[in-house]
Amino acid sequence: MKQSVGIDCGLKELVVAFGVMDENFDTRILSNTQFANDDEGFKKLLQWSKKLDSREQAVEYVIEATGVYHEKIALYLHEGGCKIIVLLPNKAKAFSKTLSVKTVNDKVSAQMLSQFGLEKKMDAWQPPQKVFNELKQLTRERDQLMDEQTQIKNQFHAVTSGAWVNQRTVKRMNQRLKMIKKQVQEIEQEIKTVIEKKDILKEKIKKIRTIPGAGLLTVATVLAETNGFHLIRNKKQLVSYAGLDVVERVSGISIKGKTRISRKGNKHLRKCLHYPALTAIRHNDAMKSLFVRLVSKHGIKMKAAVAVQRKMLELMYILWKKDEAFDANYQHKNKKEQPLLTALSN
Repeated sequence: MKQSVGIDCGLKELVVAFGVMDENFDTRILSNTQFANDDEGFKKLLQWSKKLDSREQAVEYVIEATGVYHEKIALYLHEGGCKIIVLLPNKAKAFSKTLSVKTVNDKVSAQMLSQFGLEKKMDAWQPPQKVFNELKQLTRERDQLMDEQTQIKNQFHAVTSGAWVNQRTVKRMNQRLKMIKKQVQEIEQEIKTVIEKKDILKEKIKKIRTIPGAGLLTVATVLAETNGFHLIRNKKQLVSYAGLDVVERVSGISIKGKTRISRKGNKHLRKCLHYPALTAIRHNDAMKSLFVRLVSKHGIKMKAAVAVQRKMLELMYILWKKDEAFDANYQHKNKKEQPLLTALSN
């Protein structure tokens, strides 16, 4: 009924397992082996898979997202017309806990991935669009440089605040800061150039930027990290992907954990929304109202700010899908139109 190949990716090798499911929904692993993580190994993997393929059902290839080691094999199989499922590590770990096997190694991981493909139904993986992939590389490079700049500034403060200051050290630190500043400016210009080349993307970003606090770099980062919201079906899925979904741990009368966000998601999305959310609180009446209401409820400002981040992300998604600009009076207009619609229907 179903065939699946689980692939555990390493730096130099791919450990694979071919599994099948019969008409009684019983699963079994037909073969385990390994190949080199290069073009020659990819060819041998396909040849091995075709020998075991029954031809009655298409083979699904399930790959765990391991850093960047999975990207080449995923792209190779996709270009070969194969159905690829790229599984996030947290989902793979959660599924492995449901199995009776306690041993953890590459062979077992490949078998687990194969079994996941047999038992679960997932969307096929699609490679990121070129423009969003380029934006992701640029925004992440800029973010890394900004972290380095902050670290050097902290070191600079420590060096210059002491009783014995080495001027040569200070000079070199200033040179590094100037170099980072120059590179950040170059990256920001490259980001603008990439966006300017795509008229449709440029116009849609312009509309999203009408949200108070949503700057060019923020919007570019959100689109880059979500691949233009590709495969995002709804707001709930998007919030979960960002790790801004609320989790609760309560059971009976003995377990009463605090409600918090999961943080099990894309950290780059959460990070890029922090300062824009603070700006939105000052300049957007709806966001300010939400912030004040939550602070008055539990008194934790950072917790309320995270809720604003979540609302901003959802709003970006809605404006992208609808291809509309931000309207501060949208909710107010709806409240006025609703009684009229009710009266007309009656």
